[in-house]
Amino acid sequence: MDDEYAKLIRRVNRPRVVIDNNACEDTTVIQVDSANKHGILLEVVQVLTDMNLTITKAYISSDGGWFMDVFNVVDNDGNKIRDKEVIDYIQRRIETSAGFVPSRRGSVGVMPSEEHTSIELAGTDRPGLLSEVCAVLADLHCNVVNAEIWTHNARAAAVVHVTDDSTGCAISDPNRLSTINELLCNVLKGSDDLKTAKTTLSAPGVMHRERRLHQIMFADRDYERVERAGVRAVEEGSSRPQVTLLNIEKDYTVITMRSKDRPKLLFDIVCTLTDMQYVVFHGMVNTGRMEAYQEFYIRHVDGLPISLEAERVRVIQCLEAAIERRASEGMELELCTEDRLGLLSDITRIFRENSLCIKRALISTKGGKAKDTFYVTDVTGNPVDPKIIDSIRQQIGLTVLQRKLGVAPRSNDYREFILGLILERRISESRDFGEVIVSGNFPVGDYVLNALIGSVWNIDPGSAIMFLNFMVMSSHDFFSDMDSYNVMVSFLCKAGRVRQAYGVLHEIGEKVVRPRCLVLKFFYGSML
Repeated sequence: MDDEYAKLIRRVNRPRVVIDNNACEDTTVIQVDSANKHGILLEVVQVLTDMNLTITKAYISSDGGWFMDVFNVVDNDGNKIRDKEVIDYIQRRIETSAGFVPSRRGSVGVMPSEEHTSIELAGTDRPGLLSEVCAVLADLHCNVVNAEIWTHNARAAAVVHVTDDSTGCAISDPNRLSTINELLCNVLKGSDDLKTAKTTLSAPGVMHRERRLHQIMFADRDYERVERAGVRAVEEGSSRPQVTLLNIEKDYTVITMRSKDRPKLLFDIVCTLTDMQYVVFHGMVNTGRMEAYQEFYIRHVDGLPISLEAERVRVIQCLEAAIERRASEGMELELCTEDRLGLLSDITRIFRENSLCIKRALISTKGGKAKDTFYVTDVTGNPVDPKIIDSIRQQIGLTVLQRKLGVAPRSNDYREFILGLILERRISESRDFGEVIVSGNFPVGDYVLNALIGSVWNIDPGSAIMFLNFMVMSSHDFFSDMDSYNVMVSFLCKAGRVRQAYGVLHEIGEKVVRPRCLVLKFFYGSML
C-alpha cells in the first residue's frame, strides 16, 4: 500500500527541471525538483554523466520526501551548454529518469536488445589477461563490439559485448554460450588465484556498463587491500583519496572526501553509496583546479546512521575503491582503425609480448571503425619506456596507434594556472607552459593566450614579446581574425616594439583586414 501511495505522489508531482545559463558566469545551472525516491540522485547524476557533462558544483537536499538538487555543469571544453537541442534533451532525460520510471534496484539501466550478448568477467588481475580473453573470443568467432575493463587492487572486472561474427547478432545458442562460459572461466582461473573467478553470460541485453562494473568489483570485494609479490603497492599519503566519517548526534553520518578531480567522480561515489543501500539527504560538491571536495549527510535505507566501527571502516574502504577504480593510471594509448574479427586479440597480444600491462581499457566500434583506449604500465606498475611505445607504434602503425598526452584541462583551467605562475613571478615557466599549449593543439581559446601575453607584459615585456612571436610562427592559425590582430598590435605598442607593430599592420593590410581606430591610435601614439 505504501509503495502504491509513493507511486501516486510521483505521478501527481511531476519532476521539474530548470536549465539556466544566466545564473552563473562560467557554468550552466541545472535545478531538479521532484518527489523523492531511493536512487533518484544516482539516476540524475547518471544522465548528466552519460551526456559527458562535467559537474563542477552540486547542492543536494532530499529531506521531507522531496528531492531538490542544483548542479553546475560544463561540457568537455569547459563551456556552458548553449545548444537548444542538447538542453531540451537533457531536460527530457532527467524528467523521464526521475519521474515515472519504476524503481529498478539491482538492475538500473537494463534495457532489452537483440544486438549483442553481454559477458561479465571477474578474477585476479595479471599481465596478459585481457590478451588471453580476447584470443579465446576470437577463436570462438565472437566479435567484440564494445567493452570496458577495469583493474583495481589486484582484481580485474570487465563487461564485454560480443556478436556472432557470421550473423552480426547476439549469440543465442545455449551450447555455444556454455562453451564460451567454460573457456573464459579457465582463462580467468590461475594457480595463484586468491578468489574464485566468475564469468556470467546474459541473454541479449544492454546495461549501464559503468554501473555494472562498480557492482561487479564491489561484489568481488576489491576494496580489501591485498599484497601480492611483484605488484607495486598503492602509494600511501596525499596521492590517495581522503575519506572521513563522523556521526552528528543520532541523525546523520557525515562523509567528507578529498581527492584529485576527474570526470565522472560524483557518479562513481553516488553509485557506490546507492549500491550499499545508503541515502544521501544533504550534500555539497565543489571542484577546484586539481582537487574535488565532497560532503554528504547519509543514512542507511532503514533510517539509521552508521553505528558500528566495522561498517564505518567498510564504507571508507568502498568509497576509496570507487574513487580509485577508474583513476587514470599509466600511459594512455588510443587505437583508431578499421574493425575486424581478432583485431583486439592481435593488439593486446602485441602489448603482452612487449611486457605492457593494461590497467584500464575502453573498447568501442561504430560504422566499421574501432576506437579503443588503453591505459598501460610495465609489469611492475611503473611508467612504460617511451622507446617501447615507439617500437609498438612502428609495428602496429604510427597513424593507427597514438600516444595521448593525457586528459587536457578545461580552457578556463589554463588561465587560472598561467595566472598563478605569473603571480608567483615564475615568468619563464608561464611562457614555457604557454608554448606547450600552442604546440600541443590543446583546446584553449585565444583569450587565454592573450591573457598570458598581457599579464606577462606587466612584469617582463621581453618574455611577452618572445611568446607572442612564438604564437605567430606556430603552425596553428592563431591571430587569424581582426580581434586577434588588434590585441597583438596593442601589446606590441605598449611594449614599445614599434617596428614589430608596423609589421603586423602591414600583414593586416595584405590580408585586406581593416584595423580598429583604437589600434591605429596605439600605433601612432607609440611613434610620438
